[in-house]
Amino acid sequence: MRKLSLAASIASLFVGFSALALSPTIPFSELPSLSQEPQHKVASKRVTRLFTRSHYHRFDLDDEFSKQVFDRYLKQLDFRRNVMLQSDVDSLEKYATQFDDMLKSGNLTPAYEMYELIQKRRYDRFAFALSQLENEIKFDVPDDKYQYDRKDAAWPKNEAELDELWRQRVKYDALNLKLTGKTWEEIVPVLEKRYNNAIKRLSQTKSEDVFQGVMNAFSRTVEPHTSYLSPRNAERFQMEMNLSLEGIGAVLQMDEDYTVIRSLVAGGPAAASEKLSPEDRIVGVGQDGEEIVDVIGWRLDDVVELIKGPKGSKVVLQILPKKGGSAAKPFDVTIVRDKIRLEDRAATSEVMEPTEGEYAGRKVGVIEIPGFYMNLSQDVSKELVKLKEAKVEGIIIDLRGNGGGALTEATLLTGLFIEQGPVVQIRDANGTVSQNRDNDGRTSYSGPLTVMVDRYSASASEIFAAALQDYDRALIVGESTFGKGTVQQHKSLGQIYDMYEKPVGHVQYTIAKFYRINGGSTQLKGVTPDIAFPSALEPGEYGEAEEDNALPWDKVPVAQYGTLGDIDPALIAKLAGKHEQRIKQDVEFSYIFQDIAEFKKHHDETTVSLVESERIEERETADKKQLDRFNERRVADGLEVVKNLDDVEDDVETPDAFLDETVNITLDMVDAGRLAKNQAE
Repeated sequence: MRKLSLAASIASLFVGFSALALSPTIPFSELPSLSQEPQHKVASKRVTRLFTRSHYHRFDLDDEFSKQVFDRYLKQLDFRRNVMLQSDVDSLEKYATQFDDMLKSGNLTPAYEMYELIQKRRYDRFAFALSQLENEIKFDVPDDKYQYDRKDAAWPKNEAELDELWRQRVKYDALNLKLTGKTWEEIVPVLEKRYNNAIKRLSQTKSEDVFQGVMNAFSRTVEPHTSYLSPRNAERFQMEMNLSLEGIGAVLQMDEDYTVIRSLVAGGPAAASEKLSPEDRIVGVGQDGEEIVDVIGWRLDDVVELIKGPKGSKVVLQILPKKGGSAAKPFDVTIVRDKIRLEDRAATSEVMEPTEGEYAGRKVGVIEIPGFYMNLSQDVSKELVKLKEAKVEGIIIDLRGNGGGALTEATLLTGLFIEQGPVVQIRDANGTVSQNRDNDGRTSYSGPLTVMVDRYSASASEIFAAALQDYDRALIVGESTFGKGTVQQHKSLGQIYDMYEKPVGHVQYTIAKFYRINGGSTQLKGVTPDIAFPSALEPGEYGEAEEDNALPWDKVPVAQYGTLGDIDPALIAKLAGKHEQRIKQDVEFSYIFQDIAEFKKHHDETTVSLVESERIEERETADKKQLDRFNERRVADGLEVVKNLDDVEDDVETPDAFLDETVNITLDMVDAGRLAKNQAE
């Protein structure tokens, strides 16, 4: 049994003197004392041997590399730098050069000792947070702020600095609840439960959690897309989607204390609700007819378990939207769980027909591809037949938000638009370069073609877009893509002769790298569009470029191929000129430019106001902007204005300005092609 920490002991003393004193429901002595389990030693050795021998990125597992693993492990354990003191970090420096030896030998005792210290510090911090609820917090103190982004901040020098950070944290949590209409008497039990739940989760920590943290600090130091999966997470990986929210069709990730929606499955219940977006945060989960449970600070797998449920049942998600920043208001969305079927993710097509302007009445086909699933090329081939029957003048392939998938399908899909030739080059860990080719000698569509991409288009999407760009077959429009040009392999660490009571996990590691047929890699730089749309972020500020140890951009020899000449610099310049003139006069693009300017104005901010009146003013300003835009659209459509956002129907869709403009660009290209043909004749 452990002794109570000083902070917890002091907190418990106050219980006898004040009926209002709040202290942890679980004493520090009930936190588990963790040590590695028998299977962890052999798992560590196997991971180390596999990565040092077979990983695409060759590295030396020495003291310098050990320091990088140590730094990444510390970052995992105290991402916000608001749990440990600088003196704690100094005391742990002795382990900085030991991680290479730990991983090779499988003796991870020092890493467990580091974890134990930080568990104690976490407990003390949540005990302090509870003590802050004893007296009502005032939200009218001028210039009071909460620093929410501390990843580059210095560790606190003393306990007073640490207490101040957590005073801000508690006040921030309380103010967010007050802005939803809760009184102080209603706020206290919510936060008391939240902080005690956080302590409860500390008491539920298992040895595997620590081992997974250590191995991922190692894996991610090798390369960003390399990871260790615990047996539980490996089981999830075998499902149709890794860490998918079974029943609603969304993919989650953890971002500090928040469960964040990474992506939505096209056609799934979450996407069909039309209320959720990537980067929205799930702050509460409730079953139909039951009270919503606060899930801030929960483990990801526990949130997943809460959202899972039988087909046809309902789950209520409380969402803090990404859009709106600190002024955003939480909202509830009820979703009917369903089985996520392959056909829900299938490519779909529609005919776009402008209703006004110079191109009113003309038709362009749009094929939306959410992912590169097996048989994608067959589905797209069928959609191409439909669009040709509809007599469209050009076709748009929409790859926005498409994170990739099957490499074979990227090759087959490219083959629908070229007769034959190389599509992508692949270099393995030994330096051998091979090619994936289209050899069928036929095309399914040879007309004007545009490909839309954005910062979330990755991997197979980048291969497809790059190939069509290199062949001068399609015009690429949108944002520079993600920049993931690597191939991963999933492998179990288990052996048939293993006799351990608990199973060992799996690894996912990089074994090869993609290259364009022009020789350049899609890694890091991604695909640069021929016509770039306005963006809040510049290339290099997102995607693979955000990783501090991403594999570099490089190149291999150019493949043998001939360009088709559908797209050339003169055509791109002409189309770009018309595009720029058009968006200067477009109302929707004026909104986009305003939003970009606002984003850039606040992009580098790391604090948020803790003054209630300032937050309310921010929210009212955001609401007014949203209402004004909505009414401007209604007036343009000949409809009456509404007085407030509560009068706006939930199913009203915001125009997709980027798609509408891509239709215009495609028709510009159609007309330019006809003009060139007539002049040639």
